[in-house]
Amino acid sequence: MISRRALLAALGGVGAVTLAGCDPAGSRTAATSAVTLPDPLLAQFDGGLGVLRGGEPQLLAYAIATADGKVVHATAPDGADTAFWRVDAATGAASERVRLPGRWVPQTVSADGTRVALTTEEVSVTEERPDGRAVTPVLIADAGGVRQRLRLPGNFVPEAFTPDHTGLYVLEWLPAQAPERYRVRIVDLASGVPGPLQTRLKQPIPAGAEEEMRGDGRQAVLAPNRQVLYTLYTHQPDHRHTRDRISGRPGSDVHAFVHTLHLEQRWAYCVDLPAPFGHGPAEGHAMAITPDGARLLVVDVISGVVADITTEELTVRRTAKITSGAGPAYATTDGDRLFVATGTTVAVCDLANLGGGSELTVGHRINGLLLSPDGNRLYVAGPATLSWHDSAGGGQLGRLAVPGLVGLHGLARA
Repeated sequence: MISRRALLAALGGVGAVTLAGCDPAGSRTAATSAVTLPDPLLAQFDGGLGVLRGGEPQLLAYAIATADGKVVHATAPDGADTAFWRVDAATGAASERVRLPGRWVPQTVSADGTRVALTTEEVSVTEERPDGRAVTPVLIADAGGVRQRLRLPGNFVPEAFTPDHTGLYVLEWLPAQAPERYRVRIVDLASGVPGPLQTRLKQPIPAGAEEEMRGDGRQAVLAPNRQVLYTLYTHQPDHRHTRDRISGRPGSDVHAFVHTLHLEQRWAYCVDLPAPFGHGPAEGHAMAITPDGARLLVVDVISGVVADITTEELTVRRTAKITSGAGPAYATTDGDRLFVATGTTVAVCDLANLGGGSELTVGHRINGLLLSPDGNRLYVAGPATLSWHDSAGGGQLGRLAVPGLVGLHGLARA
């Protein structure tokens, strides 16, 4: 699920495998004409989200995919209004378009894939801050069209829905006209009024005790059961969690943590990461969750450390040392192995003891990492290039030239 250069020389018994046929300038035509993509993929292009099924990618400039990768919701300008429709990610079949009044882009989609929150400008929850504004228009829509209009007083970015569609989690940026910090709140969709979350003990957060963040949101991961959203934040010196504000304790010297948001029970809790997490660049961090949702792995490739978080207890169970690298990091797991990519290298780590494994080297900068549904194929994205490899032995199974490709978003499922 995320990014770049060398890792893993201290895993013990590491073997290096150079993957054949990776010359970016060579065999592009042959690879494109002779190789068929085994699995449909959701990919990020320089022009927006796209679906790869082996032929030409289906590009959607303004689009958002459901968590299960089955449906993509898309919009396009339609005169002064907006066309809104759904695409079946596995087949490419599109629904009839409905018209939304005004200009809108999709910002977040409910976990069941039926509701979409749209805003007038697209803002990444983990990568950008919005421009200053006093009021935030939000449109809630489904396949039938507009369900609700909101005008939230302040500067808000929708992040997720509650499973019952009665609440919308948002980032509120403060001050609204010159945003520099943010807090997570929930909008009651019956009244349209934003308010605080609950504590992990399911108690209301007292006024003035909501934590405010100034650091970098690096990556968000939804639990397999779609009940919990984990977001990695870095660069948070002197940060005070809600629990510190309630107890009166000073903020601890923590520079990174995982913000845990229970979408159904409406509480939030932060899992602090030990040093050196958060001291290096945000892009050097990555997260992956096991298919059973029991373990969350956070990697800092700059220091070469991985933190193993138990999601039941929301604590760091252990940390382990892996070989350090530089640049953006990407990570994925099948529950038995952890794959971490940075630069041109993918490190494979045994999850049983967070040690051992192998190192795979590809012939291009890595911009994305993804495992096939059966875990047998490892997809590696590079600039305008997609290759896939035997996840056990590392041998290259295929390669395609994909113009405009800048990253991988997820599997496109039937």
